[in-house]
Amino acid sequence: MTDTTEKAVVETAAGAAPPAPAPPPRTARVWRGVTPWLFLIAPLALLITFTYAPVANMLAYSLTDWDGVSPELRYTGAENYAEIFTREDLFRVFFVSGYYLAASAVQIVAALYFATILSFNVRFRNFFKGVLFFPYLINGVAIGFVFLYFFQDGGTLDSVLNLFGVETEHAWLGTPVSANTSLAGVSVWRYLGLNFVLFLGAIQSIPGELYEAAELDGANRWHQFRYIIAPGIKPVLTLTVILSISGSLSVFEVPYIMTGGATGTETFVIQTVNLAFRFGKTGLASAAAVVLLLIILLVTWIQRRLVPDDKVDLV
Repeated sequence: MTDTTEKAVVETAAGAAPPAPAPPPRTARVWRGVTPWLFLIAPLALLITFTYAPVANMLAYSLTDWDGVSPELRYTGAENYAEIFTREDLFRVFFVSGYYLAASAVQIVAALYFATILSFNVRFRNFFKGVLFFPYLINGVAIGFVFLYFFQDGGTLDSVLNLFGVETEHAWLGTPVSANTSLAGVSVWRYLGLNFVLFLGAIQSIPGELYEAAELDGANRWHQFRYIIAPGIKPVLTLTVILSISGSLSVFEVPYIMTGGATGTETFVIQTVNLAFRFGKTGLASAAAVVLLLIILLVTWIQRRLVPDDKVDLV
């Protein structure tokens, strides 16, 4: 083959390559960039209208002495925030939240225990799953009324104790310590099912081959929990801790129904509602709501810094 022929063959082969695709027209590129935003218009509008705009108004009201009715607003600066942290009766609600934080720790441990047990093949596990999750399905107001009769003098709890020969004249909702302990116990009973379902779903998402390999290596249930289950559910555990802390700071329904905040059981949210609607101090109530929001954000940030959400690879 001559040089001329080789050159022709190379040029023919090069010319046989498919041409580069032409760029899409400008209109198509514009629509391609705009289309995602068209789907986001409705949710963004709802988010701004019902979340960010009210938060902005709350921040503005927290700097005033507005009573919730008057059309005039008088700027007071940071006086409301100073009052929250200097008045003992307003600052006391933080100590009440401590009962619910302790209850949240008990709740997480119990939910993790039951989720671990029922993730294995045990008898009647579906029945126990339903029993544990059922309280979370009940309305909070109904729970408040049920346990109001449960803890009252001569109520259900006293009757059950009398069956076992335990005589008590203790007023379960009569003192701050016993009342807050009782209310925190109700929160454990109510929200145990939610954490249980979250943990159970996370545990069941772990590949079963890991358990089989661990059993072949002689690992018992504790070793399986420590080296397989605990690392595998770390993201869900982080989520439940955040939800438990924020929930402990924003408890409202059950104590409001059962005690109305009396006997030293007033929570942060009950106090905020009373300030706004009973005493007409909407500016001070807005400042309290801002403080609650900042505390939750701070706790979440600290938790995320201490326990980063790293991807777990068990395989």
